[in-house]
Amino acid sequence: MATQTIAFTDFKQLADEACDERIAVARRTLGDRAVLLGHHYQRADVYKYADLTGDSLQLAKLASKTDAEYIVFCGVHFMAEVADILSRATQKVILPDLNAGCSMADMASLSKVERAWRELSEVIDPDETVTPVTYINSAADLKAFCGEHGGIVCTSSNAREILSWSLKRREKVLFFPDQHLGRWTGYLMNMPLSEMLVWDPDEPMGGLTPQQIKMAKVLLWKGHCSVHQMFQAPHILRWRQQFPGGMVISHPEANFEVCKLSDYVGSTDYIIKTIAASAPGSRWLVGTELNLVNRIADEFSAQGKSVQFMAPTVCMCSTMQRIDPQHLAWSLENLVAGKVVNQIKVPAYEAELARIALERMLAVS
Repeated sequence: MATQTIAFTDFKQLADEACDERIAVARRTLGDRAVLLGHHYQRADVYKYADLTGDSLQLAKLASKTDAEYIVFCGVHFMAEVADILSRATQKVILPDLNAGCSMADMASLSKVERAWRELSEVIDPDETVTPVTYINSAADLKAFCGEHGGIVCTSSNAREILSWSLKRREKVLFFPDQHLGRWTGYLMNMPLSEMLVWDPDEPMGGLTPQQIKMAKVLLWKGHCSVHQMFQAPHILRWRQQFPGGMVISHPEANFEVCKLSDYVGSTDYIIKTIAASAPGSRWLVGTELNLVNRIADEFSAQGKSVQFMAPTVCMCSTMQRIDPQHLAWSLENLVAGKVVNQIKVPAYEAELARIALERMLAVS
């Protein structure tokens, strides 16, 4: 008789201590058959179980090189999709809670991007003049769109290289879904802000005139990260008055004013490495997700480094927080029972096109 899938109902009220024991037992039982991935923004009570940690692309690449049958991704949906696209056919990717999404990724849907492409074609020939560039924080179908239309994927660490590559191929770029990363990257390339215009997908023609579309170098999708939008220039200015010798470091998903006022701007990995390499006793104000900032603060406190979160309010990746010890225990125990729950499987035709865009990125950077 076939084993039934274990229902999540029995795990809802399970205490964290009980989850800890059951996760440990399940992991021992599964052994090397399963690898647990923990994103930098993951909550501490889940992050501690991770075999591999890092940003989304780092983790997907690392997981694909393991022999694990099951890749349990403690991140969000688009990250699990990338892992599925880059992993081998024999591997299965599991997202412990399917509600762990990304609000930024949701701001650019395939239907809206396709409509933007059609509207652009009323003014220019986008397949001849526009390179579509999607931030890795996007759904697989948008990566597939880029693959189909000569486009590419970027990350926060390689965006400058990708934008340079894109503009060498075609005269314009449609950059989605994060306007702030696109704007900051263009600014670093000495591009005038007047040549980087916001495309509002809820307005006809993106809210732009034909003349504006023709003169723009980069069309920035009107999207943002719900965490990084909370960081504001006054937070930095007040902190500098209190600690004039301190250093400010921000993620490029923060707005333009915050990035300009920061001493350093870079990816999560860059932030970690920069603070790690700093002198003992240094003081830092950090503009990125709260769980990561807390983890950095704890790691370097013994060196006398002061690491402070930029915003006065709590800013964490609330959707990633949905993956808790209860969901992790539930998904692992189902694997032990021979049942795969919450498998993330990108359709084959979509995965093939998305892989083209991802491989272009890997070749460039």
